[in-house]
Amino acid sequence: MRNAAGSLFGLAYGDSLGKPTEFQDYPTIVATYGPGGPRELEGDPALVTDDTQMALAVGEAMVAGPFTPDDFAANLRQGFLAWAVSPENNRAPGMTCLRACGELAENKPWQLASQINSKGCGANMRATPLGLAPGLTEDQVAGGAQLQAGLTHGHPTGLAASELTALVVRWLADGLDPQDLPARLRERCASQRTTYRSEWLGNLWEQSPAGGPEDFIARGWDETDAALARVQAALAHGDFAGDPCLATGAGWIAEEALATALYCYLISPGDPVAVVGRGAASSGDSDSIACLAGAFAGAALGMAAWPEAWSARIEYADRLQALASAWDISGPTGM
Repeated sequence: MRNAAGSLFGLAYGDSLGKPTEFQDYPTIVATYGPGGPRELEGDPALVTDDTQMALAVGEAMVAGPFTPDDFAANLRQGFLAWAVSPENNRAPGMTCLRACGELAENKPWQLASQINSKGCGANMRATPLGLAPGLTEDQVAGGAQLQAGLTHGHPTGLAASELTALVVRWLADGLDPQDLPARLRERCASQRTTYRSEWLGNLWEQSPAGGPEDFIARGWDETDAALARVQAALAHGDFAGDPCLATGAGWIAEEALATALYCYLISPGDPVAVVGRGAASSGDSDSIACLAGAFAGAALGMAAWPEAWSARIEYADRLQALASAWDISGPTGM
């Protein structure tokens, strides 16, 4: 059982709750929703942002054909370009994604279209599906997560943070104790520090000023490890009140989106609504923080942990359910 429904819908729920709080400061959010943040979906349907739209594009690219580097890259290109011109792409999409899609539309090799200096959270806000698809090896999850990031965000930290985001989802869905996540993630940073996945990334590193592929990717793992160290320190401090972004970062960049989502999740891993509410009650990239935190909580707890009424109200419920049905052994529940 992979809990794909719980994780995919959790991503969308967090995204929707964080949508109205993004670009608001923490006192304004608290004045409106209280210190726990928003706890109820707004609207019918409850709208999401480009975070969910692009996560769906990644998941649908995975099921569209063989999961090989070339096929996945081609399907991602098609999905990202369809997203770029969609009339529903009106949710303040990230400029890195739009610029990269403009380059991809010219049919350049994706490594040349990639924005090599960007490590924005657009790299990993959409990585959740890589952790949910059954039958993949851990190396395939890692390579695919880095590839989907690299099509738009070529910075090595975006690659490393995307791999870890997907692995958090996979490990939680497989039953890992949430409290073991920080140490296991930092072990992964150390073990993968000089592993450049050329089968998946090709010559991407050559677009950077790095002296070689190992130097290129090591920077990403070092920066991501530093962000995870801040998570451990914040959890050890034990005072979880206030704006989570002050503890682990605002989430606009990939390693901070992972870190702050992880922090919000690990404060109360058994209460998914509290997890996404806390993620949305943040002064930074609230929708991206909350969507990742929701994906983590849903991967661990499954669909039944979410309020049952939410699944009928969330935007793109049909597409979320289609992916969940493809990947969950028992299919989604609560629909």
